[in-house]
Amino acid sequence: MTESHPRITKAVIPAAGLGTRFLPATKATPKEMLPVVDKPAIQYVVEEAVSAGLDDVLMITGRNKRPLEDHFDRNYELESALQKKGDASRLAKVQESSDLATMHYVRQGDPRGLGHAVLCAAPHVGREPFAVLLGDDLIDPRDPLLARMVEVQEQYGGSVIALMEVAPEQIHLYGCAAVEATDEGDLVKVTGLIEKPDRADAPSSYAVIGRYVLDPHIFDILHKTEPGRGGEIQLTDALQQLAADEKVGGPVHGVVFKGRRYDTGDRGDYLRAIVRLACEREDLGPDFRAWLRSYVAEEM
Repeated sequence: MTESHPRITKAVIPAAGLGTRFLPATKATPKEMLPVVDKPAIQYVVEEAVSAGLDDVLMITGRNKRPLEDHFDRNYELESALQKKGDASRLAKVQESSDLATMHYVRQGDPRGLGHAVLCAAPHVGREPFAVLLGDDLIDPRDPLLARMVEVQEQYGGSVIALMEVAPEQIHLYGCAAVEATDEGDLVKVTGLIEKPDRADAPSSYAVIGRYVLDPHIFDILHKTEPGRGGEIQLTDALQQLAADEKVGGPVHGVVFKGRRYDTGDRGDYLRAIVRLACEREDLGPDFRAWLRSYVAEEM
């Protein structure tokens, strides 16, 4: 029989990256604020955290990231103007982002990798388990990955990472997990991790995607973790230590995700995400799909 573990309430969203793949658009605008249809990518991520019951959100930011704070703050001038116009629909959309969650911010002064960004959250998180959501991965709300991960952590303790099976020729783009099967179809035990391995060195085809639920012992390990691949402190390296010795911070499990994921970190995938989400919108989809069919037919 498994024991119950403390309820998770805190989410950490690293958002200090420079967004160089989207230059020049990101020269003055954070990449997290680039719109996916009519909402910035970062809002989808915060909404996912809130949907999973995590209403205390810490964002790890950097220089030139002030628009992130402004987006989740009140804009009284704009709200007043919309109110005077009687534009209740747009007013509700503007207020939605500021009412989503309790937002906190801390700067990652020295960008030294994802592991270092997570370490910046230690004073806020304390000794509680917490979630980490990477802003480049958007998970369709109809496929509640994070809620399942929280459920697994609260049942088994330790840490939980999100895994997705990818083609062998793509595994070098991701962290990769060595796994053992469990009695639950979507759940595996993680026995090892390697960051962006060569295809021949990959222990499986299971790639780590941007959702984690972590035991606070990860902070103790990150404090001692030396820079790894790319000269950065890798979260994968710290998780490898947890997987190798579960006495330190409990077991590491992986939830195998087979749902809809949109990668906004790559320009091509970003465009595909916009098209897919626009096609599925009730207000935009019918007309947009009709235009898209016509466009594709003409181009073919």
